[in-house]
Amino acid sequence: MPTTKIICIANQKGGVGKTTTAVNLAASLAATERPTLLVDIDPQGNASSGVGIDKGALRRSVYDLIINDGDPQEMIVDTGQPFLHVIPANSDLTGAELELATMTGREQKLKYKLASLAEQYRYIILDCPPSLNLLTINAMTAADSVLIPLQCEFYAMEGLSQILQTIRLIQKNLNPLLKIEGILLTMFDARSNLAKEVATEIRGHFAGQVFETVIPRNIRLAEAPSHGKPVIYYDITSRGAVSYLQLAREIIQREKVDG
Repeated sequence: MPTTKIICIANQKGGVGKTTTAVNLAASLAATERPTLLVDIDPQGNASSGVGIDKGALRRSVYDLIINDGDPQEMIVDTGQPFLHVIPANSDLTGAELELATMTGREQKLKYKLASLAEQYRYIILDCPPSLNLLTINAMTAADSVLIPLQCEFYAMEGLSQILQTIRLIQKNLNPLLKIEGILLTMFDARSNLAKEVATEIRGHFAGQVFETVIPRNIRLAEAPSHGKPVIYYDITSRGAVSYLQLAREIIQREKVDG
């Protein structure tokens, strides 16, 4: 099996489609018959419920993996979809920040745990909290690359500069091999002149780092989580499903070119 690629989905700004991207990219990569693991590192646990996991019924979660030194194999949950597994999160993770603060090697807890799963999965997708905390730092330290979802709105550039600064700090201090997978334009409304202007500005500033794929505003994409399904299993004909399948193909194709 080719080397496992760990992609961290991160942006310190909330409401940019981060969890939507984590869930639907993971499902779309799995749809290409590449074994994929979604790791939910957000205490809200929305990525977990987005693939149909009942957070209230969990006996083990990513909290046990990071804080209680749990066996990663025991944390993996089958989503019922081929090639897609999840290590879920729930509210137990809320206090992890304080507990991590007193631990030795606290920034690398997740890295060492995921290393043992490398032979099982082609892709591991990490969904981070919308903030820079020890959970996000753990994810970036464990990852090969960061995918940055970016909503096409007025304050987009401001949020982008913050996450890029964080990535530089991680590269300098914890993970020198960390790369930017790409900037993903999300919630794009083709009818909005502002959205078009922001997209043009981002592509101009970050030439070569912005995905060709653009994620549109799409009602099916918004509805899918309430059914506990990635959008490709809710309505594969929708524009949201088509765009995330296209994103997965673009990531796979880039690897072929780079490799």
